[in-house]
Amino acid sequence: MEQTYDLAVVGSGIVGLAHAWAAARLGKRVVVIERDSQANGASIRNFGFVTVTGQQRGDVWRRARRSRDLWSAAAPAAGVAIEHRGLLLTIRSREAAEIVDAFLATEMGEGCERLNATELGRRCPALRPADGLGALHSPHEIRVESRLAIPALRRWLEGRWGVEFRTSTAVLEVSPPSIRTSRGTVAAAAAVVCPGDDLVTLFPDAIAARAVTRCRLSMLRLADPGFRLPAALMSDLGLIRYLGYAELPPAAALRRHLEARHAEALANGVHLIVTQSADGTLVVGDSHHYGDTPDPFAPRAVEDIILGEYAAATGLAPPAVIERWTGVYSSAAGAMFADTPAPAVRLVMVTSGTGASTAFAIAEEVIGELFDTPLGDTGL
Repeated sequence: MEQTYDLAVVGSGIVGLAHAWAAARLGKRVVVIERDSQANGASIRNFGFVTVTGQQRGDVWRRARRSRDLWSAAAPAAGVAIEHRGLLLTIRSREAAEIVDAFLATEMGEGCERLNATELGRRCPALRPADGLGALHSPHEIRVESRLAIPALRRWLEGRWGVEFRTSTAVLEVSPPSIRTSRGTVAAAAAVVCPGDDLVTLFPDAIAARAVTRCRLSMLRLADPGFRLPAALMSDLGLIRYLGYAELPPAAALRRHLEARHAEALANGVHLIVTQSADGTLVVGDSHHYGDTPDPFAPRAVEDIILGEYAAATGLAPPAVIERWTGVYSSAAGAMFADTPAPAVRLVMVTSGTGASTAFAIAEEVIGELFDTPLGDTGL
C-alpha cells in the first residue's frame, strides 16, 4: 500500500531540509523530493557562513539569531563540524569607522566590539590590512563546510528523524493530497515547495508576481595561507551591502567614499568574505551579477577584483587559486517570502542569499503556521 505522508517537501537544499526537520520535530511523516541525485545548488556552493551580524534589522536579524541557535543544536547531532566562530570586519576608513560605531550603538551590536589595529593584531597576527584602523568583531557567527554539511544533515534527517528522501525525481504538479512526479504519484496531506533558483517549473506565476530573478556569484578556494583565521573575515565593502549596516545614516558617506575609490568592485557587486576550512584552505568571494538567466561564465577580471580586495583587507598576497565555481541564488525585493499558491501548499523562497543564515527559523514559522502548532524548542 502506498505510504501517505503528512508533508511533502520539494527541494533538498538548506531551505527544504529545514522544513523537513521542523515538521519531523512535530512528529509528522515527511518525504523530501529532489530532482537531482543530491543537492547541487546554492546550498553547497556558498561559504557555509551562518551570518548574524549585519543582517537587516528586524525579522532577518531575528531569524538569523534563531537559525544560528538551531544550527548549533543540529550540527553536533548530525556530525557537522563547526569550522570556526565569529566575524572580523576590517575598518579602513573614517567613514567605515563611523558606521561601525553607529551599529554598535544599536541592539544589533550587543556582544560585538570595535578593535583598534593593535587589538586586531593580537587576535590575528598574520593580518596587516592596508590603512588598517582595526576591525569590528562579532562572536555570533558560526561556519560549516557546506558541501559536507548538507549531505550530513540529510543522513541525520533520515536516520534520526525518519524523513524519507526520493531523489532523481522531478515534481510536476503539487495539489495535495496528490503530488505528481516523474516517478509516479506521492500522497501527502500538505506540501512545502522550496525551488531554489528554479523559477518556472512549479507555480511560475506566483514567482513571477514577486519579480524574482537570479544572482550569479564568483567563488574561489585558495591554498592554505600558512595561518589560521580566528573568525570569518570581511572588509568594509560589506558595510554598504549588508542592510544591518547599510540602512544606518552614516552609510551614505561610506558609499560616496567607496564609489570614488572602488567603483569597479561596486559595479560588480564585490564584497569580501573569507572563511577557512579544516584543511587550511580558504573559501573566498564573491561578486553579484543579476539576470533571469545569468551566463555561466566567471570573468578573470572579476576574480582579480576579489583577490585585490583580499590583499587589501589582509595586507597579504593571495595564495594560489586551487578551485573556482559559480553559485546562483534567487533574488528579489525582500529577504524571503512564503506564499500560499494552493490549499495546503506553501511556496518558500529565500531571495537574498541568506538561506544558510535564516532557513531554520523560517521553517519553524512556516511549519508552525501550516500545522497550527508553534514549534519553540520542540524536539531539540
